[in-house]
Amino acid sequence: MCALVKPVTTSHPERVVVIRSPRRLRTISARRRGEAIEIRLPLGLTAAEEQAWIERMTQRLKRRPPPGDDDLMRRAEALSRRHFSGGLRPASVRWTDNQKSRWGSCTIDSGAIRLSSRMRDFPDWVVDYVLVHELAHLRYRTHGPRFRTLVSRYALAERARGYLIAMGGQAEAD
Repeated sequence: MCALVKPVTTSHPERVVVIRSPRRLRTISARRRGEAIEIRLPLGLTAAEEQAWIERMTQRLKRRPPPGDDDLMRRAEALSRRHFSGGLRPASVRWTDNQKSRWGSCTIDSGAIRLSSRMRDFPDWVVDYVLVHELAHLRYRTHGPRFRTLVSRYALAERARGYLIAMGGQAEAD
């Protein structure tokens, strides 16, 4: 049994990809995946039910804009307060499109943190791990034992490293 993937035409300008799964019994989910909207549906829906869910889930995603740089800065500040007693404050945190081989980077002298826009659709806990990693560079320049201890305070650090490796990149953010 495998999932059926098919692009569909909707009244929305964004590309919509529907994934129908025989293993999915009742749940329906939608998320942005790059430039497309990905909707996961149970295999047994009628064509009318399917179309209604596609419209409903697409409208729901439209109301929620993709995260921007201000959101990243707020997340970094919250993570700093939680994991570093608020002592690590970046000057800026933003998404960038020109990082093809790194998940994130930190310019220590200026305090600027950049995350690869390839991660926009990653789960929040993975993006938070990369933010924690880059925030830790504001205290330690290298990936030495003290740096690793600081980053490992993030509860999902090991899982996030595995996710990043599975997504085709190195586990370390930089």
